[in-house]
Amino acid sequence: MPAAGAAAPMISSVQKLVLYETRARYFLVGSNPAETKYRVLKIDRTEPKDLVIIDDKHVYTQQEVRELLGRLDLGNRTKIGQKGSSGLSRAVSAFGVVGFVRFLEGYYIVLITKRRKMADIGGHAIYKIEDTNMIYIPNDSVRVTHPDEARYLRIFQNVDLSSNFYFSYSYDLSHSLQYNLTVLRMPLETLKTETTQTRQESFDIFEDEGLSTQGGSGVFGVCSKPYEKYVWNGKLLEAVKNTVHRDWLLYIIHGFCGQSKLLIYGRPIYVTLIARRSSKFAGTRFLKRGANCEGDVANEVETEQILYDASVMSFSAGSYSSYVQVRGSVPLYWSQDISTMMPKPPITLDQADPFAHVAALHFDQMLQRFGSPIIILNLVKEREKRKHERILSEELVAAVTYLNQFLPPEHAIIYIPWDMAKYTKSKLCNVLDRLNVIAESVVKKTGFFVNRPDSYCSILRPDEKWNELGGYVVSTGRLQTGVLRTNCVDCLDRTNTAQFMVGKCALAYQLYSLGLIDKPNLQFDTDAVRLFEELYEDHGDTLSLQYGGSQLVHRVKTYRKIAPWTQHSKDIMQTLSRYYSNAFSDADRQDSINLFLGVFKPTEGKPHLWELPTDFYLHHKNTLSLSQTRRSYTYWWTTGVLKHLPLPFDEVTCAENRHKLTVKKFHKYEEEIDIHNEFFRPYELSSFDETFCLAMTNSTRDFMPKNVGIDPSPFTVRKPDETGKSVLGNKSNREETVLQRKTAASAPPPPSEEAVSSSSEDDSGTDKEDEGAVSQRSTPVKVTDTGDNTKMTENVVQSTKDVYGVNLSDVPSEDDITIYARFVQLGQSQHKQDKSSQQFCSKHHLDRVINLIPISSFSQDNIYEVQPPRADRKSIEIFHAHIQAGRGNMQPLGKDDFLMYREYIRNRYM
Repeated sequence: MPAAGAAAPMISSVQKLVLYETRARYFLVGSNPAETKYRVLKIDRTEPKDLVIIDDKHVYTQQEVRELLGRLDLGNRTKIGQKGSSGLSRAVSAFGVVGFVRFLEGYYIVLITKRRKMADIGGHAIYKIEDTNMIYIPNDSVRVTHPDEARYLRIFQNVDLSSNFYFSYSYDLSHSLQYNLTVLRMPLETLKTETTQTRQESFDIFEDEGLSTQGGSGVFGVCSKPYEKYVWNGKLLEAVKNTVHRDWLLYIIHGFCGQSKLLIYGRPIYVTLIARRSSKFAGTRFLKRGANCEGDVANEVETEQILYDASVMSFSAGSYSSYVQVRGSVPLYWSQDISTMMPKPPITLDQADPFAHVAALHFDQMLQRFGSPIIILNLVKEREKRKHERILSEELVAAVTYLNQFLPPEHAIIYIPWDMAKYTKSKLCNVLDRLNVIAESVVKKTGFFVNRPDSYCSILRPDEKWNELGGYVVSTGRLQTGVLRTNCVDCLDRTNTAQFMVGKCALAYQLYSLGLIDKPNLQFDTDAVRLFEELYEDHGDTLSLQYGGSQLVHRVKTYRKIAPWTQHSKDIMQTLSRYYSNAFSDADRQDSINLFLGVFKPTEGKPHLWELPTDFYLHHKNTLSLSQTRRSYTYWWTTGVLKHLPLPFDEVTCAENRHKLTVKKFHKYEEEIDIHNEFFRPYELSSFDETFCLAMTNSTRDFMPKNVGIDPSPFTVRKPDETGKSVLGNKSNREETVLQRKTAASAPPPPSEEAVSSSSEDDSGTDKEDEGAVSQRSTPVKVTDTGDNTKMTENVVQSTKDVYGVNLSDVPSEDDITIYARFVQLGQSQHKQDKSSQQFCSKHHLDRVINLIPISSFSQDNIYEVQPPRADRKSIEIFHAHIQAGRGNMQPLGKDDFLMYREYIRNRYM
């Protein structure tokens, strides 16, 4: 539980919902997980087109809700006393409300009916939506039918809410970890001014004791306003946002969320990857390119990697670190015409923008959210026979050069162009080595977030790279200032590999800051990097499916040139799948996204969604109305942003940001801020088989070799055939996994890239297919090549060198024998005994034999002499009170005891 006077995130008290139905109303009953506090929403069903919702803001107990439902059931029966037909029926159970939507008839309510836990950040659970239910609100007797309603409903449901939509009851997913923890560390005076006295007055059985719940032991509960760009159901909640209690509002994000456990000699370190896709100018690959008139770009995704020590759960006491980077289309007015049915349609610039107006709006948003410096990594092609991608580079360079004229030099936008495709084709250049150099320079400029001061180990073992690290150092740790913005044309394959390399570099600094490694450097082919690479590949596949219609075509192993021969056929299939999706299904997906996000609202008498020739006018609002204000061409940033740089304006303590917070004072035992009960759920029966922390990907179980004697460190470089889990193939195809393991085992990455590709191609053609039954976690059989290209399996029996790390059959060296002889001589001279006196068995002689004296000056607590631990006075008093309680002598209860007992009585009986 939080310490008194501290701040903690507020936990929603509406996590379990039941929808009850009568002919005239829907009653939505929501409760906390312990089912001790309830709220009720009344939804009118007699209005054919309007949404009428009543929230009485009252907190019910379990007994009060039962009585309320009983009265509703009795009052809605057709005849008094009739038991056969119930007047109140249970319609559906749910875990949250996505929102309310209306097309041409009445309103629908969208409920989350299935959820799955995907990650855990400091005890705050992150869930993925597994299934939803869409229920029509008006009664059949008042329903006004429309012939096009069914088609709109089908288009709306084409947005699959069970595919990569996430939510949390207590953690704000629309903001970064740095923002969420910065808000909790605001000065207490600031929180006191924002405290709202909204506590429900109720009967208190402890009033006579004079224990005020708003006393000195209070805890500030903080709830921040979500960042609208990354919220996907903002329009669906707009109709009820100002009329219902905030616990009913559940904001969802779209993108990716994955978490894996990195075990460092038993110490659990959780590595989390969260990707937030922007809901502004959202759409599919060829239909959404560049930026709109408000500076929102297509395929904009904010990726955050979070690292924390899971052995300490609290935000205030634990060790947390994060790093954020962004991908997004080039911020210009450009598009590609797909009517020609070409794999690569020509790039055209739609509007001239000599003053970089749209780029200024985009980078202004980034300065407010991330601070400075903004670093652009442009991966598009620079040299082409026919000018294609280079059009974007030339325009982007001109825009950045123009905008930098008016910024202070220390906060200027940094532009890094690098033709990744040209380096990939070159046999003399290593793509990932060059990316690693770029990543080091980027991380040194932006820094990263960590919520604790520098470890003492960094002072004992100073590293020159650590002293050059940028960011903003505060008394409580470090803050990331600025962000890396990576882009290619599609922001898919090349961008994902570049982001992985930057994330890998940042991960090394994060591990070093938490005192887990001795140098901020991670090498390939270690368990830690393999685990991180698998997270990033899942992340890249998911984002590519959402925007491009297929999984990644080029992966990290493709650029390392160690991909197996079977990967080439997969790349061809993914390319064909992407082309088919872009040509035939993207238009329908774009209509669904426009309808879901509220970009298009069906209206009587106006053209339908499917009748519009283009959605250009929906996303560019300046084409429908003229703006009354015009931004300056020179002072293109928002007022107040430059004053706080390099810190982001959104994280600065000021009046404008304080209005985005909801602050309420709680007692430290109340459920709204008790993350311990929220995480452990002591009132529920838990099963180990269903426990999330045991089911997540584990570096020791899934990546570490199973051989005895192998170094268990996740930072040890291993050969591909030593891994406990192959990362070179599809996890679902077991035969292919074994095949690819053998391919990789016969071709470990040598210094030369040509040798990598040739060895993998030569060895892959003779693999057998009769080993498909081998488990994925078993160690593959090692394969060697002989002169006549025949393959022999090695002896199954391992040598003592492989098992114990030493060959016992070897003769010890002269140096080892000399050291051993000196050790024996030292022991004999220290404990020399008279052999003649040892014949007697008297107690005196036995004492002389057993009584050993330490050779050197050890401390008192050593292997020869142990001192009992000393207990402080408070511990002794607690022990004596425990003994007296066993004898029937009870101690008088203190103030904290009364508070704890009162909360127990209130949650259990009231």
